[in-house]
Amino acid sequence: MPADRADDLSPAARRLYAYAVERNAFDAAEATEALGVRTAAAITELAAAHLLQRAPCGGPDRWSAVAPRAAAARALAPLALLVRETHDEMDRLRGRLETLVPAYEAGTAHRDLSGSGRLELVTDLGAVRGLIAELAAACEREMLTSQPGGGRPLETLEESIGRDESLLARGVRMRTIYQHTARYSRPTAAYVERVTALGAQVRTLGDGLMRMLVFDDHTGLMGVPDRSGAALVVREPNVVHFMTAAFERSWVGAEPFPVTVSPEAARSVSDELRQTIVRLLSEGLEDKAIARRLGMSERTCQRHIAGIMRAVGAKSRFQAGYLLSAQPPQAPGRPVR
Repeated sequence: MPADRADDLSPAARRLYAYAVERNAFDAAEATEALGVRTAAAITELAAAHLLQRAPCGGPDRWSAVAPRAAAARALAPLALLVRETHDEMDRLRGRLETLVPAYEAGTAHRDLSGSGRLELVTDLGAVRGLIAELAAACEREMLTSQPGGGRPLETLEESIGRDESLLARGVRMRTIYQHTARYSRPTAAYVERVTALGAQVRTLGDGLMRMLVFDDHTGLMGVPDRSGAALVVREPNVVHFMTAAFERSWVGAEPFPVTVSPEAARSVSDELRQTIVRLLSEGLEDKAIARRLGMSERTCQRHIAGIMRAVGAKSRFQAGYLLSAQPPQAPGRPVR
């Protein structure tokens, strides 16, 4: 138990301190007689907390109380010194690093002229998050977000909400596309309800999304296949234009994200998901790949596939793939026969 915290003082130390403040000075024998308990340990405790000091007169064994604010000043003096030294070291480190700024700016200017600096792979998730926060803070017109993978993790949504509300409050337009399966995620639906109330637009799509963000049509971030948490930073105008065009094509085919899903809407989305699974099955994709494409769990995907196999009378995935590839395309929402 740290002795320098007043809320950690023992009851005996508190009684002794109350006794001490009523007197100019006292010794252990006097306090023990007055309080009816041995006070040696309490004196040690209060002295360690700087709440008692040797009395200036009357002998080496006499003590006097110290005001709490004065005790705090004595206790905190070493920490205050450490803080000052830490700030000084931070300033020295910042100064050393800033001496490299001219060389960095000259090098990046030369690199941009050759075009090689317009693509940058960032593999550290913390660095990616910091970059997103920086780009969002500087965004002036519009942020586009395309996020496959179903419902968003609660941690990600909690990290995003403050940043996105600030962006919308500045009048920046914000459009986001999720997959249909995100509609059934309560945290995602709650997040969508908050940001759409501030003017954001959110839609969902079944398949075909690429993971990306685009800021003001000049900087984009793309997901990196098989490297979770990594991002490719794109500043090449033609590639950013391609990313924006891909988003717009997906946006046209996407449907508004309802914060409450009616039974009719749920059936419509489920029918579309099944039709997408039929297409991917006929293309020969495995369960895991289909689940990843549609942003659902592998178990949920397998349940859909089992229903589709029953509908077409298939006894194996191979037979189902063959039968489905031989069928003409179904209209959206129609059951598989």
